[in-house]
Amino acid sequence: MTKILAGKKYIIAPSILSADFARLGEEVENVLKAGADIIHFDVMDNHYVPNLTIGPMVCKALRDHGVSAPIDVHLMVSPVDSLIEDFIKAGASHITF
Repeated sequence: MTKILAGKKYIIAPSILSADFARLGEEVENVLKAGADIIHFDVMDNHYVPNLTIGPMVCKALRDHGVSAPIDVHLMVSPVDSLIEDFIKAGASHITF
């Protein structure tokens, strides 16, 4: 649900990076029920940025779990083009880098 504050529209997009990965499907369902508009993925490769996170199979798993909300994937990887198609096939709605 888009929020309006001070005459501006805001979209709420919590990152799954802060989720309990053992309960990821439930965690995503909870934030969507609480009013989130989009689920945000921070994808890091431990080269472009000094952290290692998740890949396309987590995006696909959420789609397979029944998550229909838009999924925004933020690619902080190098080279970026090697993962774009994989995330599209996995069900990403938006890809930023």
